[in-house]
Amino acid sequence: MSYVAVYHVATPDTPNKVLTHADDIASTLAEHGVRFERWQPRPLEKGASDAEMIGAYQPQIDALGYAAVEVLSVTGDHPQKAELRAQFLDERRYSEDQVRFFIAGQGLFSVHVGDYVYAVRCEKNDLLVIPAGMPHWFDMGENPHVVALRLFNTAKGCVPELTGNDVATGFPGLDD
Repeated sequence: MSYVAVYHVATPDTPNKVLTHADDIASTLAEHGVRFERWQPRPLEKGASDAEMIGAYQPQIDALGYAAVEVLSVTGDHPQKAELRAQFLDERRYSEDQVRFFIAGQGLFSVHVGDYVYAVRCEKNDLLVIPAGMPHWFDMGENPHVVALRLFNTAKGCVPELTGNDVATGFPGLDD
């Protein structure tokens, strides 16, 4: 189930509120410029190629207006799952929007806004757009299952700028 858990940075073990209805998640995140929505599923065969997954959602992708799209696919049997997970756990920001559409599985994006952290658990059919410059981190879990489209402003993608803030270490991850 998708949700947003809102934490004060001083109490990372206890959320102030947890919202599970898509409209509530979307409106809470929209207050901070973060976009959340649910897309209608498209028919995809198990084992669909990257091109088939992108093609199934091409009209929605085109409507968002980003220049490039790629598929991120990490499952529990991926030989580098621990390394891939670790590279996203530190707080970072990007010079462009971070856009993810979940085709399958789940992941936890934590967005740091002032004195609050908004932990957004995304799952199949969820779109999340984190604006450029907004600090956040991502957890795919110890045994990941995530297939997501990543959209970029430029064809070469973007490089993260680590904030140096260790706030991410105090908050629950996807498996907690």
